Amino acid sequence: MGFSELQADIASFRNYMQAERGLAENTILSYGHDLDRFAQWVALGTVTDYHKPKLKELARYVGFMHDEGLAPPSIARHLVALKMFYRFLRLEERADATAVELLGSPKLWERIPEVLPPSAVEALINAPQPGDRFFLRDRAMLETLYATGCRASEVVNLKLIDVYLDAGFCKCFGKGSKQRVVPLGRPAIAALRAYIEGNTEEGTRPTAGSSEMVFLSKTGRRLTRIHLWALVKKYCKRAGLPKTVSPHTLRHSFATHMLAGGADLRSVQEMLGHASIQTTQIYTHVDRDRLKAMHRQFHPKGQREGGDGEKPKT
Repeated sequence: MGFSELQADIASFRNYMQAERGLAENTILSYGHDLDRFAQWVALGTVTDYHKPKLKELARYVGFMHDEGLAPPSIARHLVALKMFYRFLRLEERADATAVELLGSPKLWERIPEVLPPSAVEALINAPQPGDRFFLRDRAMLETLYATGCRASEVVNLKLIDVYLDAGFCKCFGKGSKQRVVPLGRPAIAALRAYIEGNTEEGTRPTAGSSEMVFLSKTGRRLTRIHLWALVKKYCKRAGLPKTVSPHTLRHSFATHMLAGGADLRSVQEMLGHASIQTTQIYTHVDRDRLKAMHRQFHPKGQREGGDGEKPKT
């Protein structure tokens, strides 16, 4: 079975995802990029027949991705794309998806998300200063990221008509264009109000009651995820925070701090917009790891030697 035939199947799969499943454009692009990597690997002659892949062949593909330096979450996403692709081929009666379904994803817990302590989050949010060119906008963006736990794309795509400052919430559109309502805390409400109702020296302001984006550039254009990423990096450097901190770190911090404060898992799942509660459960692992570290540091018998600790005297 030729490489060109596989490419044609991938193109058909993309059309199916868009026309019949109605997935978001970013999701379709991600799946497409992941499947292009698979197609390039198949072109190396590593699979006898891609319509009927063998488990050992797919296991070699996982090994290939490891060798390419992909992180466990990235490998897991590639495998999700692969499973959906083969399910599509099975619907078309063109492939057997058994081997793909048997192939388990790598352990997602090998890389626990980076989480900032509340004091570090506060330092990051306070990094924009009145002397900065876009002080009010940037402070409002950082407050919104942490207050809602939204993805970077959801924040830059936030429309003014979806922000209800008096009621204290906003409407977000996540993956697959799914809508959810997320509360806004008092600091975020105050920061957003100051930005929207402030003076115009920073640049174009969103017009009250319009469908314009909330966060705009000086020329009135919508900010991009790359722009937001660069802003977070800029203020992280100023606040003396690690270079690895990103907009997604604030999302991780939001979820972990909510659970540590006593929020139930289902509520956090709803606010994050996770389709599966298993995705949200990663933050219980983060908190458990933090608790273990605190126990080792502060408990009199927390410093274990050789992993077993001091045996009690009898």
